[in-house]
Amino acid sequence: MSAALLPVILCLASALTVAITNVMVKRGGDVLTARMLVAVVMGLTVLPLAPFVPLPPEGTWGLIAISMVVHWFYQFCAIRALHRGALSLVFPVMRGLGPLATAVFAALWLSEKLAPLQIAGLVVASLSIIIFALPTALTAEGRKLDRTALFWAAMTAIGVGLYAVADTRAARAMDTPLTFIVWLFLLDWIGVTAVFFWQRGSRAWKFVKPELRNGVIGGVAGSISYGLAIYAYTLTDAAMVTALRETSVVFAAAFGAWLLREGFGARRITAAATLAASLVLMQAGG
Repeated sequence: MSAALLPVILCLASALTVAITNVMVKRGGDVLTARMLVAVVMGLTVLPLAPFVPLPPEGTWGLIAISMVVHWFYQFCAIRALHRGALSLVFPVMRGLGPLATAVFAALWLSEKLAPLQIAGLVVASLSIIIFALPTALTAEGRKLDRTALFWAAMTAIGVGLYAVADTRAARAMDTPLTFIVWLFLLDWIGVTAVFFWQRGSRAWKFVKPELRNGVIGGVAGSISYGLAIYAYTLTDAAMVTALRETSVVFAAAFGAWLLREGFGARRITAAATLAASLVLMQAGG
């Protein structure tokens, strides 16, 4: 397998599994509980690996702390977005604007520059993804956009850009990407779990059982997804990884139509084809 093709394969596999994670979080209806379970399961999946990976090098704990903060910001925004809007509305926005946010932050903090063809592909890819967010309902009421949901989806996209850059810096500072993956997952569950118990109080455990199956499936898929993404971050530009990973909106739209009975439609099929073409353009322009 060529060195150029490996990040593409990793990102596409990551896209599929991150779509599964978000469908599982949305499917049960209690987004906070499902998101908490996903984070806990992701931590449990890497726990057996902890004794076998090197400790983070001295001086990198600050980078890990930054990643923790931006991951928590991303998670809380995503919870609000998924709680307020349909998956087929908020997921394309929060993932579609993510590559643009990543490109800006990577240029500022990682000194990463994209070639002109890659920038063109990135813009077209982002616009194609956002097309998925436009409602497909036939009635005016059904086509009405929830501005609050879109606000939180846009904030989630900023979170995507921030964690992509923060995690890239941290992963590249480790002796092996697996070290960062393990420590990220071991610590990432703390924030959302604390909020879960704060919000649910003494009734917390009553909310867990109905969401347990979705949370376990979503957590395992999330571990696979982000593990692949972090490895890809060490192989190529952060903006490229994020853009390729955001093909997840196509998978999420398909799952939403299948499992959540949300519309897909000819327009989204066209947007998916345009997205695929723009990603090929990004790869060719590198």
